[in-house]
Amino acid sequence: MAFKKYAADFSDRAHAHATGSALQDLIEPPPEALTVFENGPGKWRIEAYFDVDAGKHDLASELAPLVAGPLPPFSEEDIPDLNWVAISQAALPPVHAGRFTIHGSHDRDRVARGPNTILIDAGEAFGTAHHATTFGCLLAIDRLARSRSFRSVLDLGCGSGVLAIAVAKSLAAARIIAADMDAQSVKVASENIRLNGVSRRIAVVRASGATNPHIRSRAPFDLLIANILAGPLIRLAPELARIVATGGTLVLSGILIPQAPEVAATYAAQGFILHRHDRITGWSTLTFIRR
Repeated sequence: MAFKKYAADFSDRAHAHATGSALQDLIEPPPEALTVFENGPGKWRIEAYFDVDAGKHDLASELAPLVAGPLPPFSEEDIPDLNWVAISQAALPPVHAGRFTIHGSHDRDRVARGPNTILIDAGEAFGTAHHATTFGCLLAIDRLARSRSFRSVLDLGCGSGVLAIAVAKSLAAARIIAADMDAQSVKVASENIRLNGVSRRIAVVRASGATNPHIRSRAPFDLLIANILAGPLIRLAPELARIVATGGTLVLSGILIPQAPEVAATYAAQGFILHRHDRITGWSTLTFIRR
């Protein structure tokens, strides 16, 4: 597979991240790999890698209706056939989300080790904490762990495993299931969980919903986190309602802000009360309590 790299430099961090979110989630087809990183004092750089066979892009025109403010010009460069998903993620800086610091192995020697430091090499699984949806879930986990104790937790759509690992590090009594429908994600999550020393606390299963026998056997859950997309979350609402304990907490993300009212209404009809709505660079993280 041959790639073309599109790159642009920004002077505003929020503008760069909003553009990166639009590239990742609102452009069709999305880039095969994307990085947004600090490139000197007060400077931010976006690099997006597209499959040449998917066609040529005019990113300035495609992004103009999706991002507020003028966009810098994008340069173009032909790239040889390499694993640019892994290469782009290796350039990502550490992320600080509440008590948690998430970093890749390339920053292992530059990040101080501590009980809330999480090593994540996402590979080809979703979840490096740079995306607003994962970041919002991490903030929710940090906040909830300060006020409540959870014992039975499900991370549905676990991707890289970062959220399950964060739960294990912040909730000492929790027994956790990390589930994903994608075999590669299950493999990546299992390895990240091992590398972070929490394998005894987390069971990793391949599952597309709540009907997996291992999940059913551990229900009800007093904390369920699902960072997926709005459409699947709406479809899964009856299933998730059956496995969240009365008084339990549900955290949902992967939801664009305009989609949040429909998701909230769907879960209200299933007996959930919206407790908090966090908005981060165009994305919503919703926290519910089960009646």
